[in-house]
Amino acid sequence: SPWKPGLLLLLLSPQAFSTTCARCAKDRRLRRKRAISERQLTRYFVDQRRVRVVGGQGGGGGHSFHSEPRKVFGGPDGGNGGDGGHVIFKADQQMKSLSSVFPFYQGFHGERGGSKNCYGANGAHMYVKVPVGTLVKEDGRVVADLTQHGEEYVAAYGGAGGKGNRFFLSNENRAPTLFTPGEPGQERVLHLELKTTAHAGLVGFPNAGKSSLLRAISRAKPAVAAYPFTTLNPHVGIVHYQDYEQVAVADIPGLIKGAHQNRGLGTAFLKHIERCRFLLYVLDLSVPQPWIQLQDLKCELEAYEKGLSERPCVVIGNKVDLAQSRINLPLLREQVAERVIALSALTGDNLEELLLHLRELYDTYVKTQQSRGQSPVKW
Repeated sequence: SPWKPGLLLLLLSPQAFSTTCARCAKDRRLRRKRAISERQLTRYFVDQRRVRVVGGQGGGGGHSFHSEPRKVFGGPDGGNGGDGGHVIFKADQQMKSLSSVFPFYQGFHGERGGSKNCYGANGAHMYVKVPVGTLVKEDGRVVADLTQHGEEYVAAYGGAGGKGNRFFLSNENRAPTLFTPGEPGQERVLHLELKTTAHAGLVGFPNAGKSSLLRAISRAKPAVAAYPFTTLNPHVGIVHYQDYEQVAVADIPGLIKGAHQNRGLGTAFLKHIERCRFLLYVLDLSVPQPWIQLQDLKCELEAYEKGLSERPCVVIGNKVDLAQSRINLPLLREQVAERVIALSALTGDNLEELLLHLRELYDTYVKTQQSRGQSPVKW
């Protein structure tokens, strides 16, 4: 049985704050991770890119006349030029950020048409791998939404190849000298915007402990400091289970009251919550009336997108290691209808209960997607 006797007794006890087996726990304080500044972390996660794409130019048409012994006037035999290659965005689930996307791409040019009616080769397509969940915008308008692995979008078409003089042969013109150059490829300026496709999203006010919690349950290393708005970029951590299932948890930068009106960090990061399948509300139990935080967070989500606050969720009461938090915990449970999990991201108390419930939310999401005939997002 996967349940240890000590773990089962602690789960059944309503007074226990932690589900960690006391006999197996060696060090209650979590292992410290290497500190990385938020500026350094911008290299690893980029959620916006401006890209100029140009299709390959078509090859020019050939201009030649066939000539061989005893057949001096063989007629025109210049072949058509090859088409230019496209620039194609392709969603790849192995890509997790837009940091590897360059600001400029151009398709390969088509070859020029040759003699003896030889057509020029078409230019190869330029494939650009982007993460699943990438929005492609042009002049503020969404032109593509790549939500499935392997989905493609032609960002810039290659130019058509030119016509050789053989193409213009007719009864009226038996020796045409006309040929056309290849057309230039399409040129566009596109804005790529990544909406994080994590399974769960950590939502909370600044200094609620979201980054510390993500560091505790995954290998992610978001910056942690004792001042608000430490996290300026979304970070995604992967929670691994023994059956090799992986649940992606996104650390969304802290929201404040009025965030949907572009206050604080504004709406730049509210868009990442749209793709999360379920939400983890992280509250600071040490502040007076922590349930007010939950009400404000739900109001901000609902004001940004109707129905966003109604997604499956769980309330996480963080900093339970503090004395004031233990006083506020029963008051929070009386005021909140959702399930409340009290834990400490600093010491690791009761992380197991969160991981178990996180897996339950994930399994429910997978069953729901399969019942609808859709494939769930896998990491």
